[in-house]
Amino acid sequence: MKWFVVLALSCCAIFLNAGTAFAAAPDLTGAWHFVLDTPGGDRESDADFHIDGDKVTGKYGKADVAGTFKDGKMSLAFTVDTDEAGSGTLKLVGALDGDAITGNWEFTDYNGTFKATRAAAGGAAAPAPSPAPAPSPAPAPAPAPNNR
Repeated sequence: MKWFVVLALSCCAIFLNAGTAFAAAPDLTGAWHFVLDTPGGDRESDADFHIDGDKVTGKYGKADVAGTFKDGKMSLAFTVDTDEAGSGTLKLVGALDGDAITGNWEFTDYNGTFKATRAAAGGAAAPAPSPAPAPSPAPAPAPAPNNR
């Protein structure tokens, strides 16, 4: 009978720990806000990704996305049209860390770094919090009365 109790408790421990062993895999699915650091200043764009196995599809601005996502690493290459540099292949290679992706981008003769943040439930990425306003200066003390 003791062996049955030990076996039952062992099975319970295994099932209770299964939740941590099978934690959710990193997921790129959803809306993202990208900021590319470029020689002409930051370039921002919104994207919406879908995952099917290791394959990434979706939209980056108006462009159709194509690429892969495996083990937290993203590799995308797709055609975009820009007013400044014309048409070309934009390559985005980065790593997912929670609700942020950081990495490098390449487009024609240009390259740099980027950061993307997962968009809030309403669609757009949550804006950075505003700094707290500076406290008002304390009023100057009133002069002491002169009682002479």
